[in-house]
Formats: sequence, C-alpha cells, structure tokens
Amino acid sequence: MKDSKKVILTCSVCLSRNYSLSKSKNKADRLQLKKYCPRCNQYTLHKETK
Repeated sequence: MKDSKKVILTCSVCLSRNYSLSKSKNKADRLQLKKYCPRCNQYTLHKETK
C-alpha cells in the first residue's frame, strides 16, 4: 500500500480516539463515518483527525 496513509477517527461527542485505518493519499476531503463509540455506548459521527 504505497499510496495510503494512516488516519485516526475521533468521536464528535466525547472526543475519544477509537478507530485507526488507512486511506488513499489522493483523497482531499476529510473522512466522516458513523461508528460505534464504546465510551458513549452508542453510534456517533466519527471524524478524521490531523
């Protein structure tokens, strides 16, 4: 995977860093996914951090 970088997803409610994954370097926009947050105990919006 030469053209990928590691990104961290942070919960938008409690700001805990829950997920890390790789994404293509060609994408300019920030990743936003609805994922499960174990700290909030519910599905919340997770945003990519710098």
